[in-house]
Order: sequence, then C-alpha cells, then structure tokens
Amino acid sequence: MSTVVVGLGSPLMGDDGLGLVALERLRAEFPSDPSLDWIDGGTAGLALLPALESAQRVLLLDAIEFGSAPGTRIEIDGPELPRRLSAKLSPHQIDVGELLALAALRDTEPPVLVAFGVQPACVALGVGLSAPVSSALDGLVADAGARLRAWGHVGSVDAASDAVVERS
Repeated sequence: MSTVVVGLGSPLMGDDGLGLVALERLRAEFPSDPSLDWIDGGTAGLALLPALESAQRVLLLDAIEFGSAPGTRIEIDGPELPRRLSAKLSPHQIDVGELLALAALRDTEPPVLVAFGVQPACVALGVGLSAPVSSALDGLVADAGARLRAWGHVGSVDAASDAVVERS
C-alpha cells in the first residue's frame, strides 16, 4: 500500500514551519522505503489534492491550533479531521480542511488518514520554531515514526534488525 507523508506550513511564519521541519527529520529515519512518498506540501493548497486522492494512507505533519498550551502534541485520526468549504479569493488559500472536503465530495478520500501536530506558540512573520514547539519536535517525529512502523514501513532503526517486517 502506498503511504504519502505530507509536511504542511510556511517556514517564513515561525511555528507554522513545523510540518516541513518534521517531514525532513522523519524522512531521514526512513531513507530507503520505496512505498513512502514524501511531499513538501508547504502552502500548496489545491495542488495537493491528486496526491491525497491517490494514496492508500496519508500522514499529515503540521502546526495545529487546538486551543492547548504551546508545544502540546496532538494526533487526529481521519474521521475527526474537520472538513469544510468556504469562499476564497485564491486557490492558494485552500487549507487541509477544504482539501478533505473536496476529496469527500469527489468520494476519493484516502482510506487511512492521520494528522500529527503541535500547538503553535507564534505564527507570525519570522524564521524558526519557538522554544515550546522546538522542544516538542522530537516527540512528534517519534509518534509519526511509530505510526509508519505500525503500518509496516521500515525505518533506519528497523533496518539494523534481522526481523522480517511484513507490509500491510
């Protein structure tokens, strides 16, 4: 089964760049798994729809506003992710909720979808993650890596083992 890992956000907006930093860290843990596709989704908006629709499993990495203390990690399974459509001035303004709503309308949502994120402290013009979000990064990458391993993907830590990992 194909798995797509998407890092979301803008590295020019402080903590919003978390998804892209996490994507690169996670990619380094799974350097040779051909069934993983890595997408720097940045702020790609509607351009992500084909990748989302064609995957069997999608793992999203992002800074997620959920009203908790900065640096708090969250995992949201597909059915719990919000789906909504709203008026936009540009297709570049489309967010994940709208992508999921479009995929649902087209009946092309991925069978398995999960988002891993961290509550941002500061989403404003600036480069680099805040201290609380930076401190949560290792845990976020570990959580996402554990999910990929549960799905049968082999990471660099797993490759050192003699055990055979069966793909699902």
